[in-house]
Amino acid sequence: MTAMTELSGGPSLPQERRVVTAVPGPKSQELMARKQAAVASGIGTVLPVFARRAGGGVLEDVDGNSFIDLGSGIAVTSVGNSAEAVVRRATEQLNAFTHTCAMVTPYEPYVQVCEELAKLTPGDHAKKSALFNSGAEAVENAVKVARAYTGRQAVVVFDHGYHGRTNLTMALTAKNMPYKHSFGPFAPEVYRVPVAYPFRWLTGPENCAEEAAAQAIEQITKQIGADNVAAIIIEPVLGEGGFIVPAKGFLPKMQQFARDNGIVFVADEIQSGFCRTGQWFACEDEGLVPDLITTAKGIAGGLPLAAVTGRAEIMDAAHSGGLGGTYGGNPVACAAALGSIETMRELDLPAKARRIEEIMKPRLEKMAERFGVIGEVRGRGAMLAIELVQPGGKEPNPEATAALAKACHQQGVLILTTGTYGNVVRFLPPLVIGEDLLNEALDVLEDALSQL
Repeated sequence: MTAMTELSGGPSLPQERRVVTAVPGPKSQELMARKQAAVASGIGTVLPVFARRAGGGVLEDVDGNSFIDLGSGIAVTSVGNSAEAVVRRATEQLNAFTHTCAMVTPYEPYVQVCEELAKLTPGDHAKKSALFNSGAEAVENAVKVARAYTGRQAVVVFDHGYHGRTNLTMALTAKNMPYKHSFGPFAPEVYRVPVAYPFRWLTGPENCAEEAAAQAIEQITKQIGADNVAAIIIEPVLGEGGFIVPAKGFLPKMQQFARDNGIVFVADEIQSGFCRTGQWFACEDEGLVPDLITTAKGIAGGLPLAAVTGRAEIMDAAHSGGLGGTYGGNPVACAAALGSIETMRELDLPAKARRIEEIMKPRLEKMAERFGVIGEVRGRGAMLAIELVQPGGKEPNPEATAALAKACHQQGVLILTTGTYGNVVRFLPPLVIGEDLLNEALDVLEDALSQL
């Protein structure tokens, strides 16, 4: 056995890009054939290699290739894969017990996570939380809570928004393919209004916040009736829609409208939360204090956990037994979350995210000056993106986006695409990634752009 195979994953994994076979390699190809025979075709694959180990800023496949990870499992492993505190706390909990169901006999880690969420989320009001398994579950339960609290039914969401794959959250999600196509009918009483998307606002980014808010408020008032709306739900940075950062002023205007009309304002921070944007939560950028905030992804270092956190009086509106689920707030996942939060504090990961932006954004902006295919560079912290267009205009260029992703994959850099038009490359590196790896990945990206 070689030294390489003796190493575990996590922080001890060599932090290097290494391509030793074709991508995918022979072992990954064998496993892919098995996957195609045994796994439903609806489970897609971004990079057709099979992971063996991961840690820090790299992911190693079964063929020995080591990829610089700019995806973090879609913003999940922000503290790095198999982070020490996550593994330690989860292992201790595994050795104690794996499950009792929090609704049958509760346990301290569940309470501890809720206490941490009350401290970390914006606002100094009394807060309570409920824990679930996935982001979609969190959003769905936020809707339940808002409806119970207000006695209303309508839910307002936004163009380009993404909120999950359950029936209700598919209705909340804007994009048809691949999330909604052929899966309807969807849940009723969901209404979609414009969002302030500066790059694509017809009258220009300088008018975006004012005009988008006015249009959204007029549609809610005229088409739905504010008195019928239980919740307004928005991602402070829209994830699957293309890492859209709403124009400054738009989010506060929508929150004020909600407050003035007794509507529960919900910040969906599932992708943007837990230090990702350079703050603990993206809504802090404009001083927003949501009534409810949904979290998942980065909360537990890779284990499935999600939460709805909010004003105590709103969270308590649901009757006893009305919220929950067999696995919601699993004790091992809660222990992992406590380890993840411990790591975020000890390493000051909001500052690490800001440092990643300091490194990446200027280089991406220089690439945009050099390559006409980049229409815009945007994002905050370690949640950054480039939108690819036909040079000389703003027509979406999904073909170039797919080609760029494939070229990076072949050279050992894992990047993800996104966007309503399939033309955005998003960057979600682990917040613990080394600066040398980050710069090396950007070198690969720049070389790939030069060959489009």
